[in-house]
Amino acid sequence: MKAPKLEIADGSAAQQLRHKLNLNQAEFWGRLKVTQSGGSRYESGRNIPEPIKLLMNITYGTQRHADRLLSYLREKKEK
Repeated sequence: MKAPKLEIADGSAAQQLRHKLNLNQAEFWGRLKVTQSGGSRYESGRNIPEPIKLLMNITYGTQRHADRLLSYLREKKEK
């Protein structure tokens, strides 16, 4: 199975989504167990680690996209 494209792939996209959801940084990033200051650094351009990107897409993406990501990760683990 090919890796699904991450819909939320960088800090700019995360910040736009956070504003759309009307969440502050602590609320948005806290759900991912990332500190507010860490989230702020990501939104300012620092690279987001792959595990955080995956969590962000599973948490804030559509159910369909989350299901595809989880299936991909499970399949990848079995190999």
